[in-house]
Amino acid sequence: MQRSLEVLFAPAELAALQTRDLRQTVCVVFDILRATSTMVTALAHGARSVRPVTDIAEAIAWHRTHPDVLLAGEREGLRIPAALTGGREFDLGNSPREFTPERVAGKDLVMTTTNGTRALRTCAAAGAFRVLPAAFLNLGAVTRHLERHPPDHLLLVGSGTLDQTAFEDTLAAGALAHALWPAYGDRAATDSAHIARHLYQPFISRLPEAARHSRNGRRLLAHSELHADVAFCFQQDVFPVVLERQPDGAVRKTT
Repeated sequence: MQRSLEVLFAPAELAALQTRDLRQTVCVVFDILRATSTMVTALAHGARSVRPVTDIAEAIAWHRTHPDVLLAGEREGLRIPAALTGGREFDLGNSPREFTPERVAGKDLVMTTTNGTRALRTCAAAGAFRVLPAAFLNLGAVTRHLERHPPDHLLLVGSGTLDQTAFEDTLAAGALAHALWPAYGDRAATDSAHIARHLYQPFISRLPEAARHSRNGRRLLAHSELHADVAFCFQQDVFPVVLERQPDGAVRKTT
């Protein structure tokens, strides 16, 4: 069976996954600014699990039955306040810098964000063989993992912004496509993989500069409390961990 390497650029493309047979497809999901970067950081810093949920109500319901979990997430970029939950402010937002070992080691987290958690849930609901949240922060580890276990069908998913493409997610998909090109190459790569790879190549040696091309990056850079997240999330190969969504719905480290 011929291999395939494909990129989905925008959330608007996710609905079509429901009509596809993904039983032999590995989905790598990127939300660089910031959900998957935050998940990578949390689990690298000792969290036991991160459970992506689609909305605030689901997170609150989970907390009622599992009161020891930490609630994490954002709306419009900021930590979810009590006014949106019926009285309980979330413990953490969506800044990876909040997820220190002191805050999260040994903890289970429930997380809802605008786009990233939705993309993860959609890929899982579509029956993907495996779903791997990834970021620049662990790109080297993900590359090595996929080189050891190369799937026949690899789908790189950008979580995007609202229903549109996010520059930083496409850039990360291009970085992974570039790293795995020897295993897939021109015959396996779709046009979308070529596009993402060509977007990444000019930034190989100057990745932090790419943030200025990102709408999310510019928005965070303009926010006094969040601007440092951009430089943090554009770091490469900080954490040697690989994450995977497990059958119970939680994201944990895998080998």
